[in-house]
Amino acid sequence: MQSLASLMALTAAAAAPEPAPHIAYAPVLDANDVAGSPAIPPVPLPLDAAPTQRALAPLGEVTALGNEGVRIGKVDVLAGGKLLLTNGVTTVEGSSGGGLARWATIGGRQMAGGVGLSAHATAIELPDFGWRSYGVLLGLGDRLELSIARADFDTRDVGALLGIGQGYTFNLDTFGAKLRVAGDVVYGDTWLPQIAIGAEHKRSRDGALVRALGASEASGTDYTLSATKLLLAQSLLINGTLRYTKANELGQLGFGSANAGYHVQFEGSLGYQLSRRGVIGVEYRTKPDNLGLGDDDWMDLFATYALTDQLTLTAAYVDLGSIATVSDQRGGFLSAQVAF
Repeated sequence: MQSLASLMALTAAAAAPEPAPHIAYAPVLDANDVAGSPAIPPVPLPLDAAPTQRALAPLGEVTALGNEGVRIGKVDVLAGGKLLLTNGVTTVEGSSGGGLARWATIGGRQMAGGVGLSAHATAIELPDFGWRSYGVLLGLGDRLELSIARADFDTRDVGALLGIGQGYTFNLDTFGAKLRVAGDVVYGDTWLPQIAIGAEHKRSRDGALVRALGASEASGTDYTLSATKLLLAQSLLINGTLRYTKANELGQLGFGSANAGYHVQFEGSLGYQLSRRGVIGVEYRTKPDNLGLGDDDWMDLFATYALTDQLTLTAAYVDLGSIATVSDQRGGFLSAQVAF
């Protein structure tokens, strides 16, 4: 009888339900939030527990992204994302590139599908001349760049010698567009650079004067084909641009002449990345001499540093040779760019 009673007690204990396990925390995501995961029954919560909130709320049509810009619909506006310096700095004509040479880069720090913006201010100090330029640039995805810039060329004492007035300043407006058609600056095959085609329409605000100096027109359009590649393993950036132009001194002295028109010119850049934020390099740019003033090609030795993800400073030693018959125009270049 004692053995039978013991056996019945063991059988009853085995059939009794086990106590529910204690849950230390409630799940944050529903079972349906994980694709392909089996359904998990909800865990009962105490009556005094607060309702569980999702970890991520779905984005609305306009959602602030904190320091990462703003999302409008499915478009990230001013959200950044590019590797530092891979959007280039700003040329004196307002497009992305080096200080003197246009690159195939698309300005702004936006990624594909995003919208970016940058602004720049540049000063060049020479023995006999001064250059100031400033402008803004819009980047649409990593595909299209639109820019506008204003450049002022101060003739200082040379203005009086040329008979146009002491400190006369030429003014030039440049409207640029650039389209990436193949490749990528950083990614993809090493042998395939990023390739972009573009145009810069320039208008002199001194039409009567530049014609009196021998220019055939007060406005003109440059056409460019650029190829740029950053070799990360070697920390080396290589760029080459062909420019089809008839601009005299980039357009400050008008376009073409009675005896000269469009020419193909070359712009080259070579940069070495010292760190994630710093680059040094050299640029060379050929120019036509349509007015027969003995204008020389331009070159620079530059250093660029990204103080923050948005603010970049570029300093350079520039050798612009002879300008308007005045030789030995060598001096300093300083440019600041803010990009989002």
